Amino acid sequence: MSRYGSSKLINNDSDFYSPIVEKRGLKSLQQFQTILIHNPQVFERLQIKTDSHVWKYGDRYYNLAQAYYQDPQLWWIIAWYNGYPTEANVKVGDVLEIPLNFEQIIEVLGV
Repeated sequence: MSRYGSSKLINNDSDFYSPIVEKRGLKSLQQFQTILIHNPQVFERLQIKTDSHVWKYGDRYYNLAQAYYQDPQLWWIIAWYNGYPTEANVKVGDVLEIPLNFEQIIEVLGV
């Protein structure tokens, strides 16, 4: 499941993008609307079963997503859940919590 699966396409006619729009000969750019992700409360997190993973040299979010969800595109769930937006933010020895039921976490996030 793509994180853009339920996103609406919008026409962005912002002045910020006007050089790009003019260069391409368009009236506006079509973009996915920004998804607002809900940060679960403590009681919501307690309902989500997780597995612990100790980050080691060579680990990648997409490999963890493949191992746990059979879909490397769901790497962002692990990154978001642990508050580490990129792999560069994770240090060797950090313990990550991997939500086991990605459908449940997507529901909690409101995506």
